[in-house]
Amino acid sequence: MYKQLGEYFNYAKSNKNIHCVLIHGSDSCFCAGNDLQDFIECSQNDSLAALDFIKVLSDFTKPIVAAVAGPAVGIGTTLLLHCDMVIAANNSKFKLPFTQLGLCPEAGSSLLLTRQIGQNKAFELLVLGATFTAEQAKEYKIANQVCQPHELLDIAEKTAVAIASLPSDAVMTSRKLIRQATQLSLSEVINNEGNEFSRLLKTDTCKKIMSMFFNK
Repeated sequence: MYKQLGEYFNYAKSNKNIHCVLIHGSDSCFCAGNDLQDFIECSQNDSLAALDFIKVLSDFTKPIVAAVAGPAVGIGTTLLLHCDMVIAANNSKFKLPFTQLGLCPEAGSSLLLTRQIGQNKAFELLVLGATFTAEQAKEYKIANQVCQPHELLDIAEKTAVAIASLPSDAVMTSRKLIRQATQLSLSEVINNEGNEFSRLLKTDTCKKIMSMFFNK
């Protein structure tokens, strides 16, 4: 799935007729987080498709609109930090359970979230990992707007169409300027996070937590 998403984003990046990308799940689930069995297997062969996808996402140059409903766990939340507009249904539940799994933040979230809400709040969300609501996501500047689940896709599509209808050069230039200060350090942060994430996957603590999950 990560590989296919990466291919879609690369195609959209190179296709001059595509001016905006909309990413969404169903009206009851956006992303339940990474498959833990996949983590176990990847820790053995040192291949993390999720981290490769994040690099594609961070290098993407066109606007991204996200429509979120239901669970948005782990990468389901951190990928939103790379989006330009996020519409969240009021049944959305966000969670960053990295330390509970013996892992660390990924997708540049240690930089992006900290810049948005400050170190103390970022520590709370990324380390304590409590679930938070759509209204809280809006308060934390992760979401732009909260709506009813049945309204979600219509609002998100209209938002994407409105962006795509604007002069493309002006939109992409504005996006680049808005992100320029962060972009200079983001790639380094993502690489550092990825290295630590991969290291932690191989620790006995993480392996024990993953094993306990499957033995429940």
